[in-house]
Amino acid sequence: MADRIALTGLRLRGHHGVLAEERRDGQEFVVDVELLVDTRDAASSDALSDTADYGALARRLEEVVAGEPVNLLETLAAKLADVCLLHPRVISTRVTVHKPHAPIPLPFADVSVTVERP
Repeated sequence: MADRIALTGLRLRGHHGVLAEERRDGQEFVVDVELLVDTRDAASSDALSDTADYGALARRLEEVVAGEPVNLLETLAAKLADVCLLHPRVISTRVTVHKPHAPIPLPFADVSVTVERP
């Protein structure tokens, strides 16, 4: 049995994409993360050390998005999922990376890639 911790709408700047101008100029990415965690210890102890610290996680995700550019959202989402799984209390994760300003020459609401990792 596990519980879920969600961090949604994390707005981060990065230089990811296939096009040269995306890498040069950068753009905003929006990240949603869902962690599967057994929160019973944290609920009992009321101690941050007994759960996944979503504030610290947000900073680590920011480092990845602001870091070395990649071509694909799939690659970026996988790297973010790997960061989530580094925490020993995280059983699995679902990460969605949105690219709201993708270079698409037609009106659109959103582009996103979601990965799930055990």
